[in-house]
Amino acid sequence: MKIDAHTRILNSPFMKTLLPMLVLASLLAHAISAFAFSTDEIAPGVFVHRGQQVGVEDPARGDSANLAFVVGTRCIAVIDTGGSIATGRAWRATIAARSQLPVCYVINTHGHFDHVLGNAAFVASGVEFVGHPALADTLEASREFFARRFAPELAGAPESAIVTPTQVVTARRELDLGERVLVLHAQALAHSAADLTVFDQASGTLFTGDLLSVTRLPVLDGSLRGWQVWMRDTPAPVRVVPGHGPLVPWARAINAQAGYLSGLEKTARAALDDGVFLEDLVEAAHSAALEGWILTSPHPRNLSKAYRELEWE
Repeated sequence: MKIDAHTRILNSPFMKTLLPMLVLASLLAHAISAFAFSTDEIAPGVFVHRGQQVGVEDPARGDSANLAFVVGTRCIAVIDTGGSIATGRAWRATIAARSQLPVCYVINTHGHFDHVLGNAAFVASGVEFVGHPALADTLEASREFFARRFAPELAGAPESAIVTPTQVVTARRELDLGERVLVLHAQALAHSAADLTVFDQASGTLFTGDLLSVTRLPVLDGSLRGWQVWMRDTPAPVRVVPGHGPLVPWARAINAQAGYLSGLEKTARAALDDGVFLEDLVEAAHSAALEGWILTSPHPRNLSKAYRELEWE
């Protein structure tokens, strides 16, 4: 039986690897287009896109984080870019439709895929990428994982698509957008190793990244104690934009998250006091009831992280 060149190409190992990626990329693009890239002006010059409340296995995972941009008289600052190049492009187009001012800063609140993989869509002359001092190392350490796990989101260009900071905030820094100042703070180890908050002085809006999660279960990748200190010591803003979930009053959001993290601490301390093995604690965590939270699959990992941190206090 004669096999033509077209059939040989389709049956080649390369195509067998590429085709599933193309299918996933198509599903991703459909998921983004099916969900209108809506943006709300929550205060004068402050715009927010709410990401979809979906897990990491969902085709829409590239659009699962809250994104924002702030407009000054000179230029625009973008706060997070989404979890795929397609999301980043949609976000860039949305911003351009709202304002003719140039983007001068792209600020990444931390290094998780759903907040940074859209960076490549904003690479242009004059655009500075701003992050925590640890963000570059975080992204470099994740480069291979991102390329493997999120190939469809990177549109086949994993190396060039992962954009690291061109400027870092070592402690506190102000960015002047023209008659509008953003205050950036690099945080100590908390949700992650590279958390950066952004405060818009004009509107009193705090952008927390995943230091605050509403409805969607928080993910502990940094330090439980450090995260609790951040929540305790952060003054209440006029309004807050969390990394995930709806925009609700500060007290409501912070109290819910504080309750969850306090529960992690109590459970981990009790297990340590009773001599419970980590493996048994994690196994039991899979069936834990977590009222008021969705997408709760990170809970066993969160508990494991808390246990290991408190074990060495």
